[in-house]
Amino acid sequence: MAKKNSLKSNNNTKKTSEKSNFRLKQIFVKVDKRKLRSITGAVLSILSIYLLIAFISYLFNWRKDQNLIIESGFWEFMTTDVGEVANWLGKFGAWMSHFFIYEGFGIASFIFCFLFFATGIRLLANIKIISLRKAYGVGLVAVVLFSLFFGLFSNHVNYIGGTFGFGANYWLRQSFGGFGATILILSLFFIAGVLLFNLSFGQIVNGMKGLLQKEVPEGNSVSQKATINDIKIVNTIKDEEIEEEEDTFEVKFGEEDDEDDEIIQEEDTSEEELTDSEIVLKTAPPKPADVDEDEEGFSVEVAASEKELSEDEVNKSLEEFGAYDPKLDLANYTLPPIDLLQKFESSNDRVDREELEENKNKIVDTLKNYKIEIEKIKATIGPTVTLYEIVPAPGVRISKIKNLEDDIALSLAALGIRIIAPIPGKGTIGIEVPNSKPEMVSMRSLIASEKFQNSDAELPVVMGKTITNETFTFDLAKMPHLLVAGATGQGKSVGLNAILVSLLYKKHPAQVKFVLVDPKKVELTLYNKIERHFLAKLPGEEEPIITDTSKVVNTLNSLCIEMDDRYELLKVAQVRNIKEYNAKFINRRLNPENGHRYMPYIVVLIDEFADLIMTAGKEVEHPIARLAQLARAIGIHLIVATQRPSVNVITGMIKANFPARIAFRVLSKIDSRTILDSSGADQLIGKGDMLITTGSDLIRLQCGFVDTPEVENICDFIGNQRAYPDALLLPEYVDENSGNDSGLDDLDDLDDNFVEAARIVVIHQQGSASLLQRKLKLGYNRAGRIVDQLEGHGIIGPFKGSKAREVLFADEIGLEEYLRSKGLL
Repeated sequence: MAKKNSLKSNNNTKKTSEKSNFRLKQIFVKVDKRKLRSITGAVLSILSIYLLIAFISYLFNWRKDQNLIIESGFWEFMTTDVGEVANWLGKFGAWMSHFFIYEGFGIASFIFCFLFFATGIRLLANIKIISLRKAYGVGLVAVVLFSLFFGLFSNHVNYIGGTFGFGANYWLRQSFGGFGATILILSLFFIAGVLLFNLSFGQIVNGMKGLLQKEVPEGNSVSQKATINDIKIVNTIKDEEIEEEEDTFEVKFGEEDDEDDEIIQEEDTSEEELTDSEIVLKTAPPKPADVDEDEEGFSVEVAASEKELSEDEVNKSLEEFGAYDPKLDLANYTLPPIDLLQKFESSNDRVDREELEENKNKIVDTLKNYKIEIEKIKATIGPTVTLYEIVPAPGVRISKIKNLEDDIALSLAALGIRIIAPIPGKGTIGIEVPNSKPEMVSMRSLIASEKFQNSDAELPVVMGKTITNETFTFDLAKMPHLLVAGATGQGKSVGLNAILVSLLYKKHPAQVKFVLVDPKKVELTLYNKIERHFLAKLPGEEEPIITDTSKVVNTLNSLCIEMDDRYELLKVAQVRNIKEYNAKFINRRLNPENGHRYMPYIVVLIDEFADLIMTAGKEVEHPIARLAQLARAIGIHLIVATQRPSVNVITGMIKANFPARIAFRVLSKIDSRTILDSSGADQLIGKGDMLITTGSDLIRLQCGFVDTPEVENICDFIGNQRAYPDALLLPEYVDENSGNDSGLDDLDDLDDNFVEAARIVVIHQQGSASLLQRKLKLGYNRAGRIVDQLEGHGIIGPFKGSKAREVLFADEIGLEEYLRSKGLL
C-alpha cells in the first residue's frame, strides 16, 4: 500500500509539474511574440532611416564608391582596406545603396524606405500610417513601373533606372522597338491606375484640361486665378471586395490641403450605388506665388483592413479600428455582483444509501410480482429526484412496465413517480422517484456556474439543474419564443424571475430591453427601478410596467411597427437577422444618417395571458400572432405565461410558433398534453419541479430559486447606477378607432350595399338585419355588419334589446342630402 501511495503521489507531482511547465511555456510564448514584434519593428524603422540617408548620399558620391565595389567585390570590399569610402554611412551604406539602386531598381528604390518605415512603426508602436497590404501592393508595382520608365532614358546601367530598368528596356527595345517599348510602358502605367485606383481615360483628360485652365489672362491679378484644387475620386468597390477587405480609399491630385478638408468616402453599396467613379471639382483660393506647380503631390490614402488578433488584444483592436461601441453611453456600468444572491448550504446526505437500496428493492419486487425480470438497475441522484435506470430482460415489453406506473408509486408510497420508457438515446427505462429530502437549487449556484459564465449565447438563460445535477442553460434567441404554464403556486413566477435575473447578470443595458406586461399588477413591480436601464415603453407613458389592457394592445401593436421598421432596415442593409445587422453596424459599414441604428434585443414577457385574452380577445391575439411568426429574426422574443394554455387562450397559430415550452406541475394529464403535447407535467412534485422541451426531448429540471429580496437587491444595484435619460421609447401607435367609435367614416370600409341598405331602412322605417337579409339576399354576418355601419353613420339608433331599432331619418329626401354631404352619392 505504501508503494502504491508513493507511486500515486509521484504521478500527481509529475502531472502538476507538467501543467505548470505548460502554463509557463504559454506565458513565455506570449512574451516572446511581443518582444519579437517590438524588436522587428525597431529594426525596420532604423533600417528605413539608414537606407534613406545612404541613398541620398549615393546620389552625390556614387561614382567613387561604385568603382571600389565593382573592382573588389562584396567580401573584399567589406573586409579589406580598399580606400576611403565617400558614402556618409560607410562601407555598408555604400554597398546597400549600390545593391538597391545600381544593381536593383534605380531611384525608384526610395519607395522601399517608406515601406520599411511604415511596417516598423506599425510593429513597434501599433501606429497605422497606411494599410500595409495596400501599401505593399501599390509600392511594389510603383517600384517596377518607375524603374521601367526611367530606364527608357539611359543607354547603359546607371542609378536612374538601375540594372532592372536597363535590362528590361533593352529586351523591350529588341522586341518592340524604341517607340513600341515606350507605348507599352505607358500602357502598363494606365493599366495599373485602372486596377489600383479605378482611373479612366476621361479622368486623365479632365485633369489635363484643369492644368490648361491655370493660364492667367492679361490684366488679371494672381488672386483671380482659377485653379482646380482637388480632384477627388470616390472608388466603388464590389460587394465581394468590401466584405473581404472592408476598405475604402481616396485618391487626390493637386495641393495637399489641411486635415479639415472635406473627404468623400464610399457609402455602403447596399443603400446607394455609385457610378464607376464620381469626380468632385472644387475651386480653391489661389496658391502662393512661391509654390511650384511641379511640386504638386500624388498620394494614396488607404484605410486599414481589420485583421485577426489574439484574444487579449481584441478590445484594443476594436478601439484602434474605430468600431462602434453600443456600451459607450454607459461605459461605467457594472454587472450585478454575485453576493446579491443568497447562498444556500447544500446537504451531502440528501439521499442516503439505505433509501437508495430500499427504493431499488421495492422497484425490483414490484416488477417481479408482474413477472417482469430486469438485468441491471442504476441510480442517479439529482437535487429533488433520483433516476433509476433499469435494463429489462430480453422479451419484456416496454408498455408492460409503463402500465405499472401507479403500482410502483403505491409500493414506494411516493408522489410524482414518472416512467420514461425508453430514455432517449439510451437502451434503458427510467423511473423517476422524488427524494425524501429535496435540495433547494439556489440562483446563486446557477449564476456562478462555469457553464453560464462562459456562455457565448446572445440571450443566455440559466433555469435550473437536471437530474444528473448539471446546470441547464439555453439561448432565448434560438428558442425563439417561450411558453410557460403551470398551476397556481407551483413556481411559475419564480421561473419568470429566474429568466430575467439571468439576462440582468449577463447583458449590458444597451444590448437587451424588456417589455413587461403584468395584469396582476404586483408580480413585476420590482423592475420599475431599472426603467431607464433595461425597460421599453410607449411614448408618454408614466408606468414602465404595463398593467392596463388597452395599453397592452397599443404596446403590442407598437412592437409590430418596430418589427416592420427593423425588417426594412435589414432589407436595406442586405442582411438576414439582427446579429448580422449589428455586426455590420459595429464595423461602421452602415450610415446612421440613413436611419441605421444599433438594435438591442427586446424580450416581451407577458404574465397571465389568459386574463388578457378574456378582456381584450382578438385585439391581443392578432399582434401576438404576428410577433410570434415574424419577430424572431429581428430580435424580438416573447415569453408568454399562463396557467393553462387551452385552445381558447392560445390558438393553434400562436402555439405552433412556441416550440420551446416550460411546464410546472399541473393537475391533470389533459392539462399536461395541452402544454407539452405529452403527459408528465401532472406527475411533477411542485415547488419548482418542471419539464422543459425545445421541440424534441423532455428534460426534467429543478428550477433555480430566487426570492423577492434578491430581485429587489439586484434592481437596487442597477437602479443606483448612471442610466439613460429615459426608457427605450417604442414607436408611437395611434388607435384607428380613437375619436370614432366604430371607425365607419372611412368610405373604403363601407359595404358595397350600404347606400341601398340605407334607402331600404328609411323606406320601411325598420332597422333590422333580417330585413336586409330578405331584401338584399345577404347572409346574416354581412347584414349585421351593414347594420353596425348604419348605426355608426347615425341612420339608425342603437340596439335596445327586444325593441326594434329607431330609424333616425323620416324620409328619403333627408337621407339623400346626408349621403351627398358624405360623398356617398
